[in-house]
Amino acid sequence: MIFAAGLGTRLKPLTDTMPKALVPVNGEPMLKMVLDRLIAAGYDDIVINIHHFASQIRDYVAANGNFGVRISFSDESDLLRDTGGGIKFAEPLLGKDEPFLVHNVDIDSNLDFGWFREQHRNDAAATLLVSSRKTSRYLLFDDQMRLVGWQNIQTGEIRSPYGGIDPDQCTPLAFSGIHYASPSIFPLMQDFPDVFGIIDFYLSICRTNVVRGVVPDGFKVRDLGKIDSVPRD
Repeated sequence: MIFAAGLGTRLKPLTDTMPKALVPVNGEPMLKMVLDRLIAAGYDDIVINIHHFASQIRDYVAANGNFGVRISFSDESDLLRDTGGGIKFAEPLLGKDEPFLVHNVDIDSNLDFGWFREQHRNDAAATLLVSSRKTSRYLLFDDQMRLVGWQNIQTGEIRSPYGGIDPDQCTPLAFSGIHYASPSIFPLMQDFPDVFGIIDFYLSICRTNVVRGVVPDGFKVRDLGKIDSVPRD
C-alpha cells in the first residue's frame, strides 16, 4: 500500500495545484519513483490511497497503463483518514491472507525490499523499518527490538502502554515511513475511529502484540515531503 492521500502542506505552493504524489523529483513524479522500485522488487498488486486531487492520480496511473501491474485505489475523497485509518479503510483491497508492505509516497531510500520482506516474522503484528537518523520524535525499543514507547525529545513527552518507562533504558530509533503489517491487525482496529495515526495504533497494541523494529545495514533515506528537500532538474 502506498500512502498518497495527504494534503502535502509542507510542499506548498506546489501542492496547491497537484497532489503530493505527482510532485516531480528530478523530473519524475514521486509516485513513479516509488512504483518503479516496488515493481522492480516484485510487487505486482498495489493499493494507493487518494484524497487530495484524487482524480489526477487516477488519470496519471491510467495514462501509464497501470505500470503493468494491478493497481487499486482506496478513495478517501470523502474523508482524509490519516495513516491508521487509511489502512483500516483499505482492508477490503489489502485482503486477509498475507502480510502487506506500507510505504509513504514521499520517502526515498536504498532499502532492499527482499531483505525487509524476510524480516517480517509470523508472530509479529507489524515490523517497522527504523534507523538512527536524527529527528525530534523517536520510537523506543527494548533489547529484543520490540516497540515499547515513543518520545518527543523537544517537549519531553513520552508515551508508552507500559506506564513510566525510562527512555535511557531503551533504544531510540527514527521511523522511516515503511513497514510490514500482518492482516491480524484488522480485528484490532475495529474499535478505532475512522481517523487515527498508525503509530498511535502500534503503541496501543505493542504490549500484547509483537511490533518489532529492524535496522538495515547502510540504510539511507530521504524525506521528500518538504519543499526544500525536493531535488529538481
